[in-house]
Amino acid sequence: MAYDPGTMDIALSAAVGPDADLLAELRLAFLESAERQVDLLARARCDANWLMAGLRLKGLCASFGAQDLAALADEAIAGAPGDPAIQRRIAAVLAGYQAQA
Repeated sequence: MAYDPGTMDIALSAAVGPDADLLAELRLAFLESAERQVDLLARARCDANWLMAGLRLKGLCASFGAQDLAALADEAIAGAPGDPAIQRRIAAVLAGYQAQA
């Protein structure tokens, strides 16, 4: 899955208008929250913790228009807890967002 900055930029611009400083602040808040949830996924030692981190990541991504990352969170939720393949895919897409920050 490829990084798609368009949907997030559209969602944030619709919410804050032309305020570039606020847009940057919201993007940073998204990245910090997403990183926290990805870390919780990586450290999950039981199904419930995996599910909770996946649901939080999905909700965060949906709120910010990061549809590609939300879809991967959905895959993680539906898949096996601790799956390293989905964790790598999520990390790769998140890295694309971080590169654009």
